[in-house]
Order: sequence, then structure tokens, then C-alpha cells
Amino acid sequence: MSIKVKGVKEARRNLDALIGNIVGRKAVRAVTKALVMGGSLAAVYTPIDTSTLINSQVRDIQFNGQRLTGRVIYAANYATYVHDPNNPQKFRRSGAKKEFLKKGFEEQRAQIDAAVWEEMRL
Repeated sequence: MSIKVKGVKEARRNLDALIGNIVGRKAVRAVTKALVMGGSLAAVYTPIDTSTLINSQVRDIQFNGQRLTGRVIYAANYATYVHDPNNPQKFRRSGAKKEFLKKGFEEQRAQIDAAVWEEMRL
């Protein structure tokens, strides 16, 4: 005796969409955590004179097909000049460093990896 079941294909599609939605949300949360962690340490290393540079920090998340990309950006016009290690400068802030954005993420690498791993666990 066989029974015809209706709606199996639709149930599978709905389940796949649900799983994709959950994984997509987790990926966005993981990237956001990484950006916050790296950006916060970069803010500690950012030189402060008039606070324009540190207040211009922006986080951006973009979807390019299947790729999720996160960026921390300093929108101030002179951010590249201050970040460049080839331009000698003296900073008023004792904790300020050249390449503040790069060093902020490099020094947080282990914590960022752990946070992303924790977020992406099922």
C-alpha cells in the first residue's frame, strides 16, 4: 500500500531557505563582531588631535554574490596620510601608532578568530 504525500518539495525548499537565512544572519553577526573588535583597538591606536579622524571611523558590510565583505573605514581626507608609515609624525597621544588600523586588527587576530568560530557554530 502506498500513500502519496503532497508538499515534500515545498517543505525542502522552505527548510533550505530557513537554513540559508540562519547561516546568513550568523555570518553577518560574525563579521560585525570582527569589525567591532578590530575597529575598537584601532581606535585606541588612532592619533587624536581634533578628534576628526577617530570620529570618522565607519564600519561597512557588503554582499558580492556569495562573498560577504566587511570593512572599517576612516572617512577623514587625511586618514591615509596619517596611517602611512613613510610619513614621519609626532603624535600627542601616547598610545597612538602608525598603521593604527592594520595593527588594531593584527593584534586582535586571535580574539577575532575565536569570536567568529563561536558565532558560526551550529
